[in-house]
Amino acid sequence: MPFLNDLSEREALASKVAAVFSERVVQEATPGARFVVFDASGAVFDSGFGSAAAAGSPPGPRARFRVASCTKSFTAAAVLLLRDRGLLSLDAPVTRYVPALQPTLPAGQPEAPTVRMLLSMAGGLPTDDPWADRQESLSNAAFHAVLRAGIRFVTAPGTRYEYSNLGYALLGQVIEVVSGQSYPDFVTDNLLKPLGLDETVFDPATVPPGMLATGFRKVDSDWQPLPFTGPGAFSAIGGVVTTTGDLARWAGWLCAAFHPNGSDSGPLSAASRREMQRIQCPIALEPTDAVRLKGYGFGLVVEHSPQFGPIISHSGGYPGFSSHMRWNPQTGFGVVAFENATYSGAWEPATKALDMLLNATTEASTSEPTPPAAIGELAAGLLRLLLEDWDDETADDVFLENVAMDRPYPERAQELASLRERAGTVNPDEASVVPTDPGGADSGFGRFELRVPCTAGEIVASVLCGPPEPMRIQSITWRL
Repeated sequence: MPFLNDLSEREALASKVAAVFSERVVQEATPGARFVVFDASGAVFDSGFGSAAAAGSPPGPRARFRVASCTKSFTAAAVLLLRDRGLLSLDAPVTRYVPALQPTLPAGQPEAPTVRMLLSMAGGLPTDDPWADRQESLSNAAFHAVLRAGIRFVTAPGTRYEYSNLGYALLGQVIEVVSGQSYPDFVTDNLLKPLGLDETVFDPATVPPGMLATGFRKVDSDWQPLPFTGPGAFSAIGGVVTTTGDLARWAGWLCAAFHPNGSDSGPLSAASRREMQRIQCPIALEPTDAVRLKGYGFGLVVEHSPQFGPIISHSGGYPGFSSHMRWNPQTGFGVVAFENATYSGAWEPATKALDMLLNATTEASTSEPTPPAAIGELAAGLLRLLLEDWDDETADDVFLENVAMDRPYPERAQELASLRERAGTVNPDEASVVPTDPGGADSGFGRFELRVPCTAGEIVASVLCGPPEPMRIQSITWRL
């Protein structure tokens, strides 16, 4: 994997990224901002700007911010941990664990959402950011009273994406019922401590004096400080208080599930962490979206960029705070950003920063990836079939058995003979093999194109390799 410290323009890049965040303070989007950039090796560079309190210095590495909905990734990981231990089923209705919830849709035969539906924001509950953000300290008894009084559903469970904090508060209750611990205690004992996230807590009152950033709301031209709320029944939606360093370690650990080495370290398996980062419920694309597809995983947003491949992220917005974490599994690059202003939109500078990092890496990578040896052998065999008389023995070395069954060898031989006539002079010395499966194994060469210059332009073979080893071709189309 690439490393940011290996980039020749590393210092200039760090300055440009820092300027993106310092500008947020200059523009008065927030009183203070702090960020950290990481790659597969850990934190690479970081900085803070503005003020972390009513009057004071810029937030330092140990400054604690509330990260709001970035907490949902901790909640999702805790649920999967219990699932992996055989203690709960993702496909059980949530009412098995929280019977106080009374579903209302579909009309006449209401269905309770499953745990999986709530994890993926497909539970049928309405979007509820303003209301839910004020419920953190609600007691379990008071929460259950709200549930028994009736909850409005907006869609039948499992039918579409709808962001719901209440759904994650219900998951917090599931964790407590199944584990026998409070939500903060279970997450602390089973995730925070094993991963060494020692500066991450759920109770702001436990943060050492002088380390807690003050959250603000802008009133006219002044910043008005806001009080903190303590842990309660809604801690599972946004209760984490932490440093940029700790959240970057958390994000890096999730991202490491895609790394070839050391991916199974920590309390949750690499497979379960990848499950969190896979689209579980699609989100309809907006006309302004510059992505191929997007959706909600488990506690994380998943987007597929045509330029950079998958981008995993989550934002947090709370009275007094805004946060964002995002990373690219293909490179291991990521950014964590905190701001101490209500819903200020920390996702904006974080997104710009990660795009800068990925663009810089793309520009620095001038060499084409080298095909694996097995791909080189397949390409050489295809060239022999293209340039010489058809040879069934060569074809059998190159193709899986279905190829001859799908279209007999004589027909394929005739196709190539016709292609040679139309192509004119063929230049095999300048043939190239180009991967077409970004993010896939074998550097993406499991799907590839063989491109061969010729007088009439270029002969292109589009290839799909099959599952069995040794690697051979299951599908091929030729074009001029």
